[in-house]
Amino acid sequence: MSDSPRRPGADGPIRPSILDVAKRAGVSTGTVSNVLNRPAIVSQEKRERVLEAIEALGFSRNKLASALAHGRSKTIGLVTIDLSNSLFVDIARGAQRRALEHGLYLQLAFADDDPTLLDAHMSALNDERVAGLLVAPMADHGEGIERSRRLGCPVVELNYDGEVPSCRVLVDNEAVGYLAARHLIDLGRTHLAFVIARVDYQPVVLRRAGVLRAVAESDGAVTLTELFAEGLKPREGARIGQDLVALPAGQRPDAVLAVTDVLAMAIVNQLASSGIRIPDDIAVMGCDHNSAAWGGAVPLTSVEMRGEEIGAAGVGLLVAELTEPADTHSHTTIILEPRLRIRESTAGRSPANADQGQS
Repeated sequence: MSDSPRRPGADGPIRPSILDVAKRAGVSTGTVSNVLNRPAIVSQEKRERVLEAIEALGFSRNKLASALAHGRSKTIGLVTIDLSNSLFVDIARGAQRRALEHGLYLQLAFADDDPTLLDAHMSALNDERVAGLLVAPMADHGEGIERSRRLGCPVVELNYDGEVPSCRVLVDNEAVGYLAARHLIDLGRTHLAFVIARVDYQPVVLRRAGVLRAVAESDGAVTLTELFAEGLKPREGARIGQDLVALPAGQRPDAVLAVTDVLAMAIVNQLASSGIRIPDDIAVMGCDHNSAAWGGAVPLTSVEMRGEEIGAAGVGLLVAELTEPADTHSHTTIILEPRLRIRESTAGRSPANADQGQS
């Protein structure tokens, strides 16, 4: 793990792009480019307007110079392990917004939960000479990162703290698990079931550590049962839900925390269809703020992962790495704190707790 400097929150002020200069000067981006590269073909009046806008905005004319000098494009790649979880969709949305602000374009690829395919996407994007890569894996992918760098392509990791030194944007996943379990304990729940799968995934391991820490703080007043699913798909949540329904009422937990919202919602559906009241009999919540769980008959309490901010901050780090000299660049880790989103599945139906997660 890197000894890189760490700073909280997203990256600093947005650097002005060529689009900003063009808007301020009232000209096209092509005119701005000509002023920077072939000023003789631009009229004096337009040239002065563009130079004045550059000065006022503090625009850096060598933005992406290192990438372009190596024949790379103005496209950056984003490779995620999955798109069925809206966290990764939010990451892509935030990354695209910030990329456009820097005059870059985003090319998206997802691996459908297959690490081999993730590696293939990284290789394909390198073949296409993208300027840089954002990678959102769930397990270590250091070899792919090092291979990309050897080809002159910088890589920023998202939501994964890998062993290869890199710039990265993380959510504190241990805090995700802790916030979730602490919420249920603060509601007075004393027998928690934690539904967990893919313990080879770093975010899962960290969320489990947070859950265990919250339970340990209860000094024995709260018990925890771990229920292991075979995967993160809805069918596994449905199976866990059926197992809970089959238990005698007195042996059921009074709260269920699933490591993902997809698992939690499948459990909610099984419990509710069997006449178990949520949250009166069993409170249920998830951990990753999947938009699919915001609505439905029982809106799900979850922990917001701040996906758009992850994507935007990642692009900021990538642009910095592209524009800074390699011998002076220092890898930076940005850590974002998660936020609890309380909804009906733990707090019941009331105006005060009817947060549908739209903000």
